[in-house]
Amino acid sequence: MNDINFSLEESSIESILIVDDQPANLRVLSKMLEGKNYKVKKAPDGETAILAAQSNPPDLILLDILMPNMDGYEVCQRIKADQKTKHIPVIFISALSDVFDKIKAFEVGGIDYVTKPFQEEEVLARITSQLTIQRQKKLIEKDKELLQKEQTLLKQEIRQRKEAEAILYQSRALISSILNASLDGIAALEAVRDTKSGKIIDFRCIVVNPVTAQIFNSQPEDLTGKLIFKKFINKINPKLFLAFINVVETGQSLEQDIRYIYKNQQKWFHFIAVKLGDGFSVTVRDITVRKKLELKLSKLATIDSLTGAYNRHYFDTSLNQEWQRCIRGNESLSLILCDVDFFKPYNDFYGHQKGDSCLITVAETMSDIVKRSSDILTRYGGEEFAIILPNTPLEGAVNIAEKIRKEVADLQIPHARSNIAKTVTISLGVNSIIPTPNDSIEDFIKMADDALYRAKENGRNQVQIATQLKCNSL
Repeated sequence: MNDINFSLEESSIESILIVDDQPANLRVLSKMLEGKNYKVKKAPDGETAILAAQSNPPDLILLDILMPNMDGYEVCQRIKADQKTKHIPVIFISALSDVFDKIKAFEVGGIDYVTKPFQEEEVLARITSQLTIQRQKKLIEKDKELLQKEQTLLKQEIRQRKEAEAILYQSRALISSILNASLDGIAALEAVRDTKSGKIIDFRCIVVNPVTAQIFNSQPEDLTGKLIFKKFINKINPKLFLAFINVVETGQSLEQDIRYIYKNQQKWFHFIAVKLGDGFSVTVRDITVRKKLELKLSKLATIDSLTGAYNRHYFDTSLNQEWQRCIRGNESLSLILCDVDFFKPYNDFYGHQKGDSCLITVAETMSDIVKRSSDILTRYGGEEFAIILPNTPLEGAVNIAEKIRKEVADLQIPHARSNIAKTVTISLGVNSIIPTPNDSIEDFIKMADDALYRAKENGRNQVQIATQLKCNSL
């Protein structure tokens, strides 16, 4: 598989559609983006934006929420409902003074948001992040299409070999030359059966090409006739041996991806096995490059680009999964919502670079405390963070929240505009529950949010526990 080069020469100029009913905002954003060599298109209202997106789909849309006749939520819904435009990422634009329904923004298909007045570094960072994800998605789709075509060719080749089974044994020299020239691993194995029961107990190698032999760190002739398959496959996954038996007994082909440690490196392989006489033939391809790219894309799609914590979309998905899991297992689930105190005055006084640095430091401090692999730290929005704690009762969650509060205070980050301290502090709200099907996840979040609100109202730099009204808290 060819290596993927992300050089600038290979990437075309990306287009961005700005939708805003305020000419001043259109001018500011256009000038900003054109200065970074983006191709900019503008639309003053929702209908114009939809027509522009359908006629010549852009790579990304910056969409204002408050517009006459049709607001940004409806525009986004209609764009996502159209097959031609549903793939286009939408970043919402909202003024700090506007009532911005973040949950609705994500539900209708938005992937991010920026607030007015615009901060150039933030706008460009969010746009660059989403365009990078889009480019990688396109590369993966092309790679998948190529792999599907190659798999089709491989299946055709295997069918042809099956039809020529009788000729195979009479023309070993010719077949060997074909196998030796293949870039894929290819092998043919015959079943070894118990003499009394007739059941398959192992497979004997009949033909092994050099690529396959390399996986065993051997030469093809050293493997021919040997009973090594069961021992080898059981190291990867014992269930696979039964699956190969099923190929022989039923004639149904087997196609899978497997992970294998090869020469102290983690590798991924894709194989196709088909029945061949009383055995099977298998074709193996190294897909490590594609798998690593998919994992990288998956990570980019779930990580907040500034703090390195998980993003809001990952929070929504993970909390719902943990909620359902805890219902099934009758297990406790805790949630901490936390907010950096007086962060807007901090940003206004020290500037957005210092503000970003502050958020990064706070996130790193929380990450050092929330260490369990099952715990999930997310950037909930702006200066607000959320921590999901599966299998954690209220007492444990409160201990973690209090430790976070103390550790942030101990950082001694100067804050000249705080009304409660000379350094940066944090307020936290905690909720805990053993959820049942009758409980509401929305109520669970709201009660943690209410506790956070009380922490702010009561003087900040403190931990408040949710008032237990609806949730079955511990």
